[in-house]
Amino acid sequence: MHPKHTLWILLAALMVCAAPVQAQTDAQKARRCATLAGTADYYLTRRGEGSGGPNMIALGARLDCEKGAYDRGISTLEKLLLDKRIPLPPDP
Repeated sequence: MHPKHTLWILLAALMVCAAPVQAQTDAQKARRCATLAGTADYYLTRRGEGSGGPNMIALGARLDCEKGAYDRGISTLEKLLLDKRIPLPPDP
């Protein structure tokens, strides 16, 4: 094979392998936060008379997300769910 052809093949392979990693948008983070908060509410909210109500950590994380601190809210919710051995929902 001609060296010039080898170079083109190598460049093409590098372009395919080096696909850009796209960062999540705020809308995607907001959806992820809402999904995690819903899961936390479902599994961690105590219901019934004198039960204690919502989980305060989950509530604080939801407020973080509402303020736009998506990364902090998402990480808090994921840690809370994993600590309670609740599987994380798939990304929306």
